[in-house]
Amino acid sequence: MRKPEGAHRWRMIFTVLGAVAVALGSFWLLEVMNKSSQDVSAGKKLDEPDYFVTNFSLVRMDLQGKPSYIVSGAKLTHYPADDSSDIDQPFVRKISPGVPPLNMTAELAHIDQGNTRLQLSRKVVIDRVAGPKTQNMTLKTEALTIFPDEERMESAVPVDLLSGRSHVTGVGLKANNASSVVEVPNSVRIVIPPRKAVPAK
Repeated sequence: MRKPEGAHRWRMIFTVLGAVAVALGSFWLLEVMNKSSQDVSAGKKLDEPDYFVTNFSLVRMDLQGKPSYIVSGAKLTHYPADDSSDIDQPFVRKISPGVPPLNMTAELAHIDQGNTRLQLSRKVVIDRVAGPKTQNMTLKTEALTIFPDEERMESAVPVDLLSGRSHVTGVGLKANNASSVVEVPNSVRIVIPPRKAVPAK
């Protein structure tokens, strides 16, 4: 058991977290819906929703015409005052060739700042099973903010991260793709189980 302080470089963990930012780019499919609401919202109060969609599902294809990621939710509500949207029970699945899908769930998602910030809140879980070239990964927290255009994410609340057999807990999270650094700034605790002994021949 080790208890280091400050930033820690976990390149394998960050590779997984970086995939989350890429997957959440799927929410930008909603930008077309948001822009089209300008005509619909004429005559409505700006502090009220101008439209909502229930039980929606969107699939984005890659350049080869294959599904890249899926976004779904129980309800999407759009607000014309700041061109933001709320999604109840959001679910995102990132599909990549050769690796297991990456699934993201929460109770609520909020998209704002010109579709450049996504805030997941309440029972946020990011999960991927192990594959031939990847470890299992599960991240749990109550709030996670994603900035896909800037390739970074952050949280100010407790986080619980399991990657392979390593377990990391702490308060706060800062992940930056440009520097390949994942930082858990406060009360960080890392548990790395000892390697299994190799039987003597």
